[in-house]
Amino acid sequence: MAANPRQFFIQGVTRDGKTFRPSDWADRLCGVMAQFRPAGDTGDPRFTYSPYVRPVMSGGIKSVFVDERLREIEPKALDFVLNFAHDNNLQLVEACLLPESAASSKN
Repeated sequence: MAANPRQFFIQGVTRDGKTFRPSDWADRLCGVMAQFRPAGDTGDPRFTYSPYVRPVMSGGIKSVFVDERLREIEPKALDFVLNFAHDNNLQLVEACLLPESAASSKN
């Protein structure tokens, strides 16, 4: 396992600045990836998203959060997500997540 796995957002905006369609693209992509879960995860992929690929709003833009630990479960799954972004000319933005201890100390 990587010591500091990289996380990033696939934003629903093309490199040309156009909103990506269809409007439910993020939910569809995350639904396809729902089966890829860490060992011991009890979530049902029919009803919940993978913790490694989930829809989010980032800066008011519909996006998909991706954790590269997905590669440890299935390398082709991460390749699929990255190729989806590339093939559709979508923007990738690296995430900067605070550790829980740092985030809770700010409250």
